[in-house]
Amino acid sequence: MKKIFVILSVAMMIALSISACGNNTAVNSSHHGNMDMGDMDHSGSGIVPTGLKEAKNPTYKVGEQVTLQTDHMKGMDGAKATIVGAYDTTVYEVSYTPTTGGQEVKNHKWVIQEEIKDHKAEPYKPGDQVILETDHMKGMNGATATIDTATQTTVYMVDYTPTSGGEIVKNHQWVTESEITK
Repeated sequence: MKKIFVILSVAMMIALSISACGNNTAVNSSHHGNMDMGDMDHSGSGIVPTGLKEAKNPTYKVGEQVTLQTDHMKGMDGAKATIVGAYDTTVYEVSYTPTTGGQEVKNHKWVIQEEIKDHKAEPYKPGDQVILETDHMKGMNGATATIDTATQTTVYMVDYTPTSGGEIVKNHQWVTESEITK
């Protein structure tokens, strides 16, 4: 009886973790540390951070159909996507410890300049400490982070259907120009 209870408990935890993601699957640990998909907010509201400027001449225009070439999450690499926003900014890979506890998340892709508390006009440099003002993942908002990399580029908000199945992901923030192909 105890064995059945343990098996059912584990099955329930897995089911809850998967359902929290809208039927998407596990986060690639190389981009999101050891966080599970239940911590990733795949679809967004479409609201962009204050001060973020639309790209004047993006490579990929709003409404354009593209293919994603990134493994931020399982099902993203090779997924067909629609560009829903294009913005010029500085994009960062960051490492942080979630405010909700747990182990440090290393090399999280991506946080943009406008998602940093009291951000300055000049880009931050690798090694700088910042406070995050975004909720891409549970425990991210308000977390102290270290800048790992900084790149000035165009970032895109996209709608895509995961190659691993599941529902369409709306307003996913952010994909860089180098992670998209026509």
